[in-house]
Parts: sequence; C-alpha cells; structure tokens
Amino acid sequence: MHSSGAALPPVETREPYYLPRGSEREVFMACAERRLPVLLKGPTGCGKTRFVEHMSWRLRRPLVTIACHDDLSASDLTGRFLLHGDETVWVDGPLTTAVRGGAICYLDEVIEARSDTLTVLHPLADERRILPLDKTGELLHAASGFLLVVTYNPGYQRGMKELKNSFRQRFVAFDFDYPEPAREREIVVHEGGVDARTADRLVHLAEQVRRLKEEGLPEGPGTRSLVAAARLIAAGVAWTEACTSAIGAALTDDADLGAAIRDLVTASGG
Repeated sequence: MHSSGAALPPVETREPYYLPRGSEREVFMACAERRLPVLLKGPTGCGKTRFVEHMSWRLRRPLVTIACHDDLSASDLTGRFLLHGDETVWVDGPLTTAVRGGAICYLDEVIEARSDTLTVLHPLADERRILPLDKTGELLHAASGFLLVVTYNPGYQRGMKELKNSFRQRFVAFDFDYPEPAREREIVVHEGGVDARTADRLVHLAEQVRRLKEEGLPEGPGTRSLVAAARLIAAGVAWTEACTSAIGAALTDDADLGAAIRDLVTASGG
C-alpha cells in the first residue's frame, strides 16, 4: 500500500478585490494568528467567498475550497484507498491535503453536508487541531498554517437545516449581509465594468427585489447577481434581458414572483 498526497493550489499572486465593511480583516487575521476556526454567516452572493479569497492572499496561504452538498461523505473530505494498476493507493482528500500542508480549508455552505460528515471537523475545530484517519491509522496534527473556515446562509436554511450549537460554538463567527448601497454601487462599478449611473440603477433594483421577501421570495439578489447583470450590460445586452436573466430568472420559478420582478426590472430600466 502506498499513499499519495494531493498538491496544494498555488497562492494567489494578484490581490482579489474586496471592499471592507468594518474590522473584519483585522479580526480574521487575529483568528489566523491564534488558530481559531472561522464561521461566516450571510445570504448568497454577499461577499463571503471573496472575503476568504482576499484573506488567503493577505496571509499568503494556499486556499483549499470544498463545495458542500448532501452527498458529501467523510471520505470525500479525508481521502480513500484507490486501485492504481496492481497497487492500492491512499489518496488524500482536500481536507487532509489542507491539514498536512498548512492551508486554509474553506467549506462553503457547510450545512449542506451530512451531519455525520461534519463530525470529522470537530477535533480540528478545537484546541486539539487533529485529524484522525482511521483507514490508515494516522493521527494528523494540523500544520501551523492550517485554518478552518466554513460558511452558511442562516436565512435560507431556517426551518430546513440548522447548525448544531455543539458545532457552531467551536468557531469565531462573522455576520455578513448585503453591502450598504454606496459600497455595493462601488463594487458593481469595479467588478461589473459599468458606469456609476448604471450601477446605481442596479443597486436600487436589488433593494426593491429584496423587499419581495415579504411576498414569499426565499432570498433576494446578492451582489454577485448584480455584478453578473452589469457584465452583461457592459457586453451590450439590453437592460431588461440582462436583469431578467441574471437577477429575476435566477431567483425564482414562481410565476407570480417572476412577474413581479419583471415589472420592477421594466420600471427601473426606463
């Protein structure tokens, strides 16, 4: 039996654009220095992933990203034995790769993973910082640069799935939300390639659509959706088509809510 460790991704050389909202960068740096795991909470598209990418660049640490889902197993995180020719080879999973290499391990929408899978994270998210690999008999101690970061969307998940307190209290938590209008406008200008007036219209449209949560819309458009619409507009796509595709159709399949969003798009396009 042989083992095979996956290579860490390279450290980003260009600074990922991120507009701070407060002291979150300084607090995150303190967490990294003190080896405290981090939980980021907030709606879809509000900047959680970009923040992690930005902090990975600032810390000069590799970033291993895992998109969580219902079928994610513990083996998907830690690794498994695979046949390679006539040999059985142990192949590290992304979590194990990050633990060995001292990288930031980022689990996006961690609540989507099965609860039995999340128990693998428990000894990494406290002062032990260990990862038992039962299948190989190893007990890995996390390298000094290892940092566990997870995100979830509490508003969308409420009533469906909830993170257990025994899991949540292992983390330092950050609350994220949509940026304030002036800040969101600046992001859309920078990332979307449109002028300030167009960005202002998109931000105003988003504020109106977000109010439809009172009418049953599960979640409003994130800044990511506004940037996507802006990029379509910058490419020459008409306002109505760009906003309907990047914002309206992406948010809901409900006919009434879809019609309400289209009305808002039409009124805002003028």
